[in-house]
Amino acid sequence: MSGSATGPVTPAGSAWPEPEVLDPRAAPLPRYGSASLADLLPAVTAGQEVPGITSGLALAPADRVCVFLIDGLGWELLRAHPAEAPFLTTLLSSSLNGTGAPLTAGFPSTTATSLASVGTGLPPGAHGLPGYTVADPATGHLMNQLRWQPWTDPHIWQPYPTVFQRADAAGVHTCQVSAPTFAETPLTKVALSGGTFHGRLSGEERMDFAAEQLAAGDRSLVYTYYSEVDGKGHRFGVDSREWRDQLRYVDRLAQRLAEQLPPRAALYITADHGMIDIPFDPESRIDFDEDWELRAGVALLGGEGRARHVYAVPGAAGDVLAVWREVLGDRMWVAGRDEAIEAGWFGRPGDGVDERVHRRIGDVVAAAAADVAIVASETEPKESAMVGLHGSMTPVEQLVPLLEVRS
Repeated sequence: MSGSATGPVTPAGSAWPEPEVLDPRAAPLPRYGSASLADLLPAVTAGQEVPGITSGLALAPADRVCVFLIDGLGWELLRAHPAEAPFLTTLLSSSLNGTGAPLTAGFPSTTATSLASVGTGLPPGAHGLPGYTVADPATGHLMNQLRWQPWTDPHIWQPYPTVFQRADAAGVHTCQVSAPTFAETPLTKVALSGGTFHGRLSGEERMDFAAEQLAAGDRSLVYTYYSEVDGKGHRFGVDSREWRDQLRYVDRLAQRLAEQLPPRAALYITADHGMIDIPFDPESRIDFDEDWELRAGVALLGGEGRARHVYAVPGAAGDVLAVWREVLGDRMWVAGRDEAIEAGWFGRPGDGVDERVHRRIGDVVAAAAADVAIVASETEPKESAMVGLHGSMTPVEQLVPLLEVRS
């Protein structure tokens, strides 16, 4: 049927409805203060009687606690693959203190932000790593908070002590067991330092040494980490044989660690985010570098494909917000900076963010609700080529397990 002067019509003769713009206040918020990654270590160390630490998350106390963080292993991905993860699947009912429910990662659901939340016990609006790349207000340039490029003083960027440092100062035997390459990174320093870092190459070595360290103190706090579930998901997608092989491997690692727990110990298995495969077509991957409408008035594009920080040229923030909301508002939650803060994207609603963090957040923040990503093929070629992506607040990205094993 042909259109009319007023636009396309339905067979019944009425105009097609305008796409519904998503309300950013209706996004599924992280459960800061009660069931987010930022609440995990405060709950653990409160149970170990570390002074001055409280948590809205209630966990049964344990003298010796190990946290095993599997990068990229979201709750929904785990539940969808029982054959590849038989051991972890048996633990699903133990999640979140035996409720069988997941934790929330925080926003954005990305590694640098989540690891900072885990290590500091603070939401992104306080610790100040609110994205993959964000603007540094002191320089006006983007700062990659995972790779720490360009370099800036880590302890000015994130000044709060970690929970590991507070536990170590209170006499808890505290350590991190991870790949040697992470020993001296700025992200480790600001998020995961405290006690002793032990570098071990293989996953099996990490599990065995973590168990040894767990038994080394009357009160122990041990953190260990595995990255390649995330790595294979980015490269091949979470629907790939390579990703499923990694899930099988990490399932065996988790069982290996669980079988070596010393007395009076608890093991918590969690993740920093989930992941979703985004098709390689123009409707699913909107290329910012080729879209004049989205580029208009934008000085810097930060974040990542599923969670964008958009920094406007002076005086253009309102126009950029209007355009991004008009073009993308039916597929993404699009908010102005203060609107996103007040809604509770970066911390509990009403808590605000630290002053030093405020301008690191985009003038416009866009989080994907549909299976879509804003890529940048010229300025972010490697990220734009990834199959699996994450960052937003959808359940597949936001929900993470908190599986528990006790000796």
